[in-house]
Amino acid sequence: MKSYIKAYAHIQNNLVSLNGKVLFNEESEGFSEFSKAAYKALDTKYPKFFKMDNLSKLAFLAADVLLKQEILDPEKEENIAIVLSNNASSLDTDRKYQKSISDKNNYFPSPSVFVYTLPNICIGEISIKHRLYSENSFFIFEHFSAGHLFDYSSSLLATKKAEKVLCGWVDFDANKYEAFLYLVADKGELKHNREEIIRLYNYE
Repeated sequence: MKSYIKAYAHIQNNLVSLNGKVLFNEESEGFSEFSKAAYKALDTKYPKFFKMDNLSKLAFLAADVLLKQEILDPEKEENIAIVLSNNASSLDTDRKYQKSISDKNNYFPSPSVFVYTLPNICIGEISIKHRLYSENSFFIFEHFSAGHLFDYSSSLLATKKAEKVLCGWVDFDANKYEAFLYLVADKGELKHNREEIIRLYNYE
């Protein structure tokens, strides 16, 4: 089965781009300020966004930029799988939660933080907003693995477990962040293979 990369998005260094075109760029002191500004500028419209952890905000913004182009029917359950990966898992949030329970004299575990101490929670946020009910997985690798993403997404399409697959790398650790997501479908202008995925990942 032939598949194609229909669109791709990057978020890094205070910049959001879609298919190589800059959508938003603003100098900010940190990700918190940048993400709020990007949310507003990109007309994201999802109030729960502000309660998310940083990893989920990063993944959600990148996915929203891509999926808006699909003009999804809000009344229809979409058969779009999600396959994400990163290096740090949910470490940024884990540190915050650990800090809330490490002081015996100020012991205050937060359920609102604890809920994000799994990296795949960001997939749930994306799925709720866009009504995605297909397969989903989150993998932890030392480095970006184009081969694994290609093999896994190709298998989902070949076995008809999904009509499209949202793939990529979403990493957040100590205010250092990087997102590269792309949508695989049966139509598109870019070939879906390992070499093209690597080229797009490195595209600036």
